[in-house]
Amino acid sequence: MANSPQAKKRARQNETRFAVNKARRSRIRTFLRKVEEAIASGDKEAATAALRACQPELMRGVTKGVFHKNTAARKMSRLAARVKALG
Repeated sequence: MANSPQAKKRARQNETRFAVNKARRSRIRTFLRKVEEAIASGDKEAATAALRACQPELMRGVTKGVFHKNTAARKMSRLAARVKALG
């Protein structure tokens, strides 16, 4: 258990940051799921719109440190390829 004031503050900061990052990750996963659902339904226009909405969210997750840059790039690339293949 944290004993020094600095360690106690660190523990509080970690809890707050964990909650914020969890919310961000959940939000991004929701956007990803919407793209997946649109691809599964076979609707190219809906999939394209969902992908366009998903892209800035995913990149925001990178700048906030929730996802690694290459992970986000890989996800975007694979989703874009699947949306393109719908046509």
